[in-house]
Amino acid sequence: MNDYGRGGPVSPTLPPVRTRLTDLAEQAGVSTATVSRVLNGKHGVSAQARQAVLAALDVLGYERPEKLRTRSAGLVGLVVPELSNPVFPAFAQVIETMLTERGYTPLLCTQSPGGTTEDQYVEMLLEHAVDGIVFVSGLHADTTASKERYHRLRSRGMPIVLVNGFAEGVDAPSVSTDDSAALDLAFRHLVSLGHRSIGLAIGPERFVPAARKRVEFAVNLERHLGVTDPDGHVVTTLFTVEGGQAAALELIDSGHTAIICGSDLMALGAIRAARSRGLSVPGDLSVVGFDDSPLIAFTDPPLTTVRQPVLSMGHAAVSALVGEINGTPASRTELKFHPELIVRGSTGAAPVLTSVAVTAEAPAVL
Repeated sequence: MNDYGRGGPVSPTLPPVRTRLTDLAEQAGVSTATVSRVLNGKHGVSAQARQAVLAALDVLGYERPEKLRTRSAGLVGLVVPELSNPVFPAFAQVIETMLTERGYTPLLCTQSPGGTTEDQYVEMLLEHAVDGIVFVSGLHADTTASKERYHRLRSRGMPIVLVNGFAEGVDAPSVSTDDSAALDLAFRHLVSLGHRSIGLAIGPERFVPAARKRVEFAVNLERHLGVTDPDGHVVTTLFTVEGGQAAALELIDSGHTAIICGSDLMALGAIRAARSRGLSVPGDLSVVGFDDSPLIAFTDPPLTTVRQPVLSMGHAAVSALVGEINGTPASRTELKFHPELIVRGSTGAAPVLTSVAVTAEAPAVL
């Protein structure tokens, strides 16, 4: 039996086999049986699980078995927000896959409210001597957050790439969806359907993508509808289902027949709000999302949304980071990717508003 099977000899430089398998399984988020199969080079393990085990070996400082010695080119940190919004797992999957294809071992760091912070994750990544870090929609996208954390990383020579949230003055490549183009696509679509009362449900405007969408919304209101004051047509809330529902209720009550949302989750909340008012989507209210998250095409109704080019953006981010690691600096000009409008069942023609004749014999009851 080989060194990694039950009963085999234990390397003097490693802990006992049972403890080692348990540690690796916990780090990789798989079973000890899966760890054993990977270490023994057996079939029947998914590529994702295999990569997780190899990453766990690197992170915990274990040497890979000889048969698995396709040595990692290095460790790369990937910091993303909470995973409840499915667009972030989509970004993580694309970036991790592309890093792996280039020989790097990705270390995924996901945040959650009240959990480990971005700064704490960065400290852990530095302790693991990562070769670079990709930040997706992190504090770099928050205009109220200090950029000093990124300046410190760059001052020590750490290559970083920022995704979705250009940070002025930070010495790093930046990859973003063109938020202005995304809003313009959504607005033009609704105008073409006859809508003249269009609202915007957006997340906190301290975030660069939200601020850019709001600015473009104001431009479109004036350009297409002659509205010069956008305030009554914009509701700022959270990028969540609940946030979208609250914003949509306000916009519905103020007479809007169409709503553009800052995320797909917000759009699902808007649809819920319409139904709570006894309205149909798209018969009474049209809703447009943003992201084109996985499975969003299977909602009821299927959601019209603006698709982020996740695959292209992930490829660009990884290419830029690998170039930085290898001493070939990428451009510091923000690289913007054009989104795509995906028309499905949540948008339709503007409802026809009927008027009630008022006569002296039959006064209207208001």
